[in-house]
Amino acid sequence: MERREEQPGAAGAGAAPALDFTVENVEKDPEWPTPAQSCAVLQALHQLYYDPNIENKNLAQKWLMQAQVSPQAWHFSWQLLQPDKVPEIQYFGASALHIKISRYWSDIPTDQYESLKAQLFSQITHFASGSKIVLTRLCVALASLALSMMPDAWPCAVADMVRLFQAEDSPVDGQGRCLALLELLTVLPEEFQTSRLPQYRKSLVRASLAVECGAVFPLLEQLLQQPSSPSCVRQKVLKCFSSWVQLEVPLQDCEALIQAAFAALQDSELFDSSVEAIVNAISQPDAQRYVNTLLKLIPLVLGLQDQLRQAVQNGDMETSHGICRIAVALGENHSRALLDQVEHWQSFLALVNMIMFCTGIPGHYPVNETTSSLTLTFWYTLQDDILSFEAEKQAVYQQVYRPVYFQLVDVLLHKAQFPSDEEYGFWSSDEKEQFRIYRVDISDTLMYVYEMLGAELLSNLYEKLGRLLTSSEEPYSWQHTEALLYGFQSIAETIDVNYSDVVPGLIGLIPRISISNVQLADTVMFTIGALSEWLADHPVMINSVLPLVLHALGNPELSVSSVSTLKKICRECKYDLPPYAANIVAVSQDVLMKQIHKTSQCMWLMQALGFLLSALQVEEILKNLHSLISPYIQQLEKLAEEMPNPSNKLAIVHILGLLSNLFTTLDVSHHEDDHEGSELRKLPVPQGPNPVVVVLQQVFQLIQKVLSKWLNDAQVVEAVCAIFEKSVKTLLDDFAPMVPQLCEMLGRMYSTIPQASALDLTRQLVHIFAHEPAHFPPIEALFLLVTSVTLTLFQQGPRDHPDIVDSFMQLLAQALKRKPDLFLCERLDVKAVFQCAVLALKFPEAPTVKASCGFFTELLPRCAEVEPVGKVVQEDGRMLLIAVLEAIGGQASRSLMDCFADILFALNKHCFSLLSMWIKEALQPPGFPSARLSPEQKDTFSQQILRERVNKRRVKEMVKEFTLLCRGLHGTDYTADY
Repeated sequence: MERREEQPGAAGAGAAPALDFTVENVEKDPEWPTPAQSCAVLQALHQLYYDPNIENKNLAQKWLMQAQVSPQAWHFSWQLLQPDKVPEIQYFGASALHIKISRYWSDIPTDQYESLKAQLFSQITHFASGSKIVLTRLCVALASLALSMMPDAWPCAVADMVRLFQAEDSPVDGQGRCLALLELLTVLPEEFQTSRLPQYRKSLVRASLAVECGAVFPLLEQLLQQPSSPSCVRQKVLKCFSSWVQLEVPLQDCEALIQAAFAALQDSELFDSSVEAIVNAISQPDAQRYVNTLLKLIPLVLGLQDQLRQAVQNGDMETSHGICRIAVALGENHSRALLDQVEHWQSFLALVNMIMFCTGIPGHYPVNETTSSLTLTFWYTLQDDILSFEAEKQAVYQQVYRPVYFQLVDVLLHKAQFPSDEEYGFWSSDEKEQFRIYRVDISDTLMYVYEMLGAELLSNLYEKLGRLLTSSEEPYSWQHTEALLYGFQSIAETIDVNYSDVVPGLIGLIPRISISNVQLADTVMFTIGALSEWLADHPVMINSVLPLVLHALGNPELSVSSVSTLKKICRECKYDLPPYAANIVAVSQDVLMKQIHKTSQCMWLMQALGFLLSALQVEEILKNLHSLISPYIQQLEKLAEEMPNPSNKLAIVHILGLLSNLFTTLDVSHHEDDHEGSELRKLPVPQGPNPVVVVLQQVFQLIQKVLSKWLNDAQVVEAVCAIFEKSVKTLLDDFAPMVPQLCEMLGRMYSTIPQASALDLTRQLVHIFAHEPAHFPPIEALFLLVTSVTLTLFQQGPRDHPDIVDSFMQLLAQALKRKPDLFLCERLDVKAVFQCAVLALKFPEAPTVKASCGFFTELLPRCAEVEPVGKVVQEDGRMLLIAVLEAIGGQASRSLMDCFADILFALNKHCFSLLSMWIKEALQPPGFPSARLSPEQKDTFSQQILRERVNKRRVKEMVKEFTLLCRGLHGTDYTADY
């Protein structure tokens, strides 16, 4: 018994007296961990379940949990099971026994095994006619005991259980004994699955149970097939069988029981249990080895077709769902094994057709049916298995199954159809969302089916759509049109359809569609978006669909589909859009001014316009930019004059967001463009200043004015920084004219109120411009200024600003990586920077710690080349090592150990002589970095680290091992996922 069990879990202030878990205390008057309260178990249970006061519930739960694991639980549990106790107390006693047996088995002397077993058998017999929840807990306790004793101390545990419960001299009636035995046999495999047995024991016990099933299955068969067995017994038999098959019992040993379970499907009371048992038996990973048994199951499954049709006809969703589960379990788990039996191809095809019936089950998912979705994975599996055969066999099966997959496409597109507008109006938002997800699953399946059917699938869809739209005989429903288009879109979104000969016809058909419905309009938009790459290769067709997209922009209900489609067209076809540019800009401006779209769609629209304008001549870009952003600039000027208030702030952030999204994609340079060279020659290389820079210079003063009033607001500062950060990332060298004034503005901003976004923008400038001599002076001045301000912040207490510390560390690391000369400046206090970074290693926020570790892994390799860095490491490196060892010793999260290992590796590689001296000194004091370490363990760790100067992965493993030792977790369950 571990000593910690005897200690009370203190709740509340002050020292709590030790608890004495005698029966009287547990039942009547236990001494609580708080002096003010005493209560019996019954009251504790009552508090746990019924007391509305959460503190009382927590207190009761703590105390009861503590009582269950105490040494005295062995004694009081039996007395709590006495007949005069209420079920709550009896249940608590049975649970305590299970906990003691399952977790503290080693506490039980071997000479007490038999008496414990006998007492449990006795109690189970008694409760066979008593409380069912107590009976189950006692059965679980005996199951746990059996697993701990098998196979050596109790070799025939299961057979003994069966024999003891079949004894005629028991006071309990036959049915009661039978149900108790079945409960015990049911929980035994379940307890095995969740037991904490060591791996070697688990294998032994599994093998023992596999043998013992010979004592279980004949009994289950007899009880299930016996006409006199009551329904409750047969129900329990099926649950017991379901439990045992999950131990991977050979499928052929289950044949008789599976057949009996199929017969039981006709009994409505046994239906659910039968389905569960059959599905579990069929789904065992090992079952595919028993092909003969699987072949015998196909006729049994096909024999359920009448019952399935009847259930569908009567709207009995539960029965149709259950039968579908059985058919899919057989088909999905064993399609490869069954396809291999070529001579039985017709019976397997019949099973496939039965699953097809389940896929096309009448009704709208999820309102009138919930079964069809179960089948979708089967169609992936079957296709994969067919395509995995050698060429000759594959050709045979392609011939058989291509027609099946064409039928599947028809069925799926029918299932994807929306209900009538009237019916759809009555659906709840949850049902609509489930239907949306279901359609996405259908879309994925169609995309996958394309691999099997190829271009013929697109031709098939096109012909159907063409017939539908050109037929004058009968009016077509928008739902049918929408579903066919949805099929096209599903394939075109992920498959390259650029060489398809039906796409031109489809583009020609789209304008003929009478769009009278939002769902249809959405799908038309998404289909056009999916074909945007094709349009880039066939620009003559753009004019067929662009007017539809621009018209849809004005409809708020089509916001997402129309804006995302325009963005795709502008991105993919930008070099072919100049003739339409004026119209696109005018329509976009109009919808932006009318505020038709939500914020995120407005941002996408600006990105679309950025792509569009990138392909124009510079003067055209400037002209369009002027008309596009002038209204916003005027609005911003007005807002800059007003006093700050919440509505002003929203408007300012929105306008700044529009500008930054526009500048994200507005790139007139072609150096990274992936278009063919022939397309790039359409435009001359632009001369003169970059249009984005021209605009930024024009609005620079205005942005500064806005900032002056909103410096205190992180969101506004972030929005301002985002404009420049996105522009810098897009323009790269073209941004150069702005560098001096932006550096000056950033310096003023950060000096007034330090914010992380300003540091992030500084890091971008350092990354792109610090290595260029012309830009080094303003960059250096800004770097020194923000460093000085941040060091002052550290002196005042940086704990309230982990985001600033994080961004500062990333900036320092970038500076070392890109331009180490920044650390040569006399005005930079490298010592203070180093000490602040050591302090940042101790922050509780993981991102900040990672960033600090990143700084040190950039700094240490520069010891030799950057003299101030070498000096500070020599003077203060020991402080860094101690901080790293403290973190490994338990002060930092285990998830960060790789980052600290990187620092140790860098120290060892670049400062070996210093590290070998420091690490021995640092680990000398007793209890450092953990009281759990012996001097030998510390010595071994230091020697291991010093030996490894090449393999970083090995150092990470050493650190992980060492931190587990420091935390007392080495060799425990906690290391499993580590």
